[in-house]
Amino acid sequence: MRFSVHYSPARIAAVRDVSPTVRLIEIAPEGGALPWTPGAHLNLSLPIGSGVDTRSYSLVGAPDPHVYRIAVKRDPNGRGGSAYMHDCAVGARLSVSEPHNHFSLSWQASDYVLVAGGIGVTPIHSMALALAKRGEKVRLLQAARTRSELAFANEMQGALGTNARFFVSDEGTRIDAAAEVAAMPADAEIYLCGPLSLVDAFRKAWRAAGRPMSRLRSETFGSSGAFAAEPFRVLVPALGVEIEVPADQSMADALASAGVDVMSDCKRGECGLCTVDILACEGEIDHRDVFLSDSERNEGLRMCACVSRVAGGTISIDTGYTPD
Repeated sequence: MRFSVHYSPARIAAVRDVSPTVRLIEIAPEGGALPWTPGAHLNLSLPIGSGVDTRSYSLVGAPDPHVYRIAVKRDPNGRGGSAYMHDCAVGARLSVSEPHNHFSLSWQASDYVLVAGGIGVTPIHSMALALAKRGEKVRLLQAARTRSELAFANEMQGALGTNARFFVSDEGTRIDAAAEVAAMPADAEIYLCGPLSLVDAFRKAWRAAGRPMSRLRSETFGSSGAFAAEPFRVLVPALGVEIEVPADQSMADALASAGVDVMSDCKRGECGLCTVDILACEGEIDHRDVFLSDSERNEGLRMCACVSRVAGGTISIDTGYTPD
């Protein structure tokens, strides 16, 4: 692992809805909250199903010495974390990690463009407020399916004014990635968080424009993919293992439950530690990570077990482990 994660007892201090499906949750850890920087996230250790599992949530707003604030979208087709968090009442106890940041601002650009899709607004929210407070040149593009799902839109507009633009799918407005990239200053940096389709559209437009990839930083969420989550079968020939991965469980977790060791760290499709070799596949590989390059995805030789899935079939993999 890249770092050790330490958990401390905490309680839910306050909750409020910021959209019909998104709830803002304040978490008060024992001993107070640690400092953090825009783009950071927390790990929560939650009782889900018959066991305990980890979920990561971006921190929103500005750092507070007393509480951490996260915003959680309830996903009826998710793996149980969002439902658990939405059902938590004030006073509920849980375990929380210290903040970690793999999606930080450089603080070196002359212009910043922030792009948020759906619940991807959570890390973008803290970035927008911090950049505006420091008087940086920053523009926001925020998209959602309905206007009511534009979480934190009023706060963003209050901080950025006309530099905040909003796009609503059911009103017929969508972000044109190519046009937005073409309009950006040559030395701009872009920060993206949202569904994989949105992130991929900007990555392709950025690359096509010949802009340096070092100035594009992105984060996505494991629930986003080209296909709806469905059960699929995984074979590990070297270990003689055959398992069914449920629609609400990751391949990595299903393998672990079957006694198959798969290294992992971020569980967000970012670090690549959980990549496994693909031996054969009947069905479509749904790459949901941001670690593999486009060419690596097209080769179809590896996939990130923590978030990626298979649509409509069976996959044979090699985890790199052999029996003792």
